[in-house]
Amino acid sequence: MKEEFRALVRGRVQLVLYRDFARRKAKSLGIFGTVRNLSDGTVEITAQGDRPALLTYIEELKKGPMLAKVERVEVEWRKPEKEINGFEIIY
Repeated sequence: MKEEFRALVRGRVQLVLYRDFARRKAKSLGIFGTVRNLSDGTVEITAQGDRPALLTYIEELKKGPMLAKVERVEVEWRKPEKEINGFEIIY
């Protein structure tokens, strides 16, 4: 059974290719989900996968791409309501 979390990433995470970074890392770990910019300057990620892969993914999100300055990653674990296939950047 897949697990799921919703994460809010705070810091300098917009206009630094953070969404592309999040998608590439997710795909490399076999994680499905979505990533999008929010109007308050944060990035929101919904991710589904096996817990070990999701925990590794959270650590990668804390690093971010080279131009980012991640201040905080807030993670909320939750029960998946529907299965997600693929990983999409929402514009």
